[in-house]
Amino acid sequence: MARRKHSKRRRRGVGFFYKLLSVLLICAAIILALTLFFRVDAIVVTGQQRYSEEEIQEASGVELGSNLYLLNKYDVVQRIISQLPYIESIRVNRKLPDTLVIDVREGGRPFVLVQDGAGWLISSSGKIVEQIPESEAGNYGRISGCQLLAPSVGEPLALATEYATQESSLLSLLKAITDAGLTEEVDGVRLDDLSYLKMDYMDRFTVRMDYGADYEWGLKILVGILESGKIQSNMTGTLDLRVENDRVSLIQNVR
Repeated sequence: MARRKHSKRRRRGVGFFYKLLSVLLICAAIILALTLFFRVDAIVVTGQQRYSEEEIQEASGVELGSNLYLLNKYDVVQRIISQLPYIESIRVNRKLPDTLVIDVREGGRPFVLVQDGAGWLISSSGKIVEQIPESEAGNYGRISGCQLLAPSVGEPLALATEYATQESSLLSLLKAITDAGLTEEVDGVRLDDLSYLKMDYMDRFTVRMDYGADYEWGLKILVGILESGKIQSNMTGTLDLRVENDRVSLIQNVR
């Protein structure tokens, strides 16, 4: 009886060993197949505008012949964004059997903040994308009434401590402007007044808005009013979109 039980345990042990060995062999075969066959023979870049396909490929750090499945997509994204700051987002996909597809989205026209004789270009996501001479700042919508804290290209915008309360509103407004496709129409954003911010629009209007407001809604109201024909094309002045006024008002400039 004892021998029979021992024999059964031995057969179960041998069976388990062979099952484990089979699993290990299958895993090894899969890894070997991935290593031998799924290699990068082509890198396709889509969505680029400012940067060339070659620049993006080089920044990715991926070389032809690299293993398609063993490369770290997160590392690829981080390398590209750190070297090419105008790129806002990236999707990296594998296309079997041998192609890596890198789809990039670049930010729209940036805004500029002039400080200490230099212009710092800021994207809609709040990233500093380039430093330019102050003499070129006139080509961009200007952010004023605040000060950057230790600006550096490729790093997120950070305002000096005394402007911390305005920072989130500025970022929200920049995103809303870009999402609405109005970056060409906005001449500047001014944060010099602590009670409300001011946006210079189409070289015709100063638009007053609350800090922390729903800027997406505010811009829709602004565009709707101007498209309605209620304001004549030769009018200039101040449009007040603050909630406390209950309605949009125009303080017309007298010429």
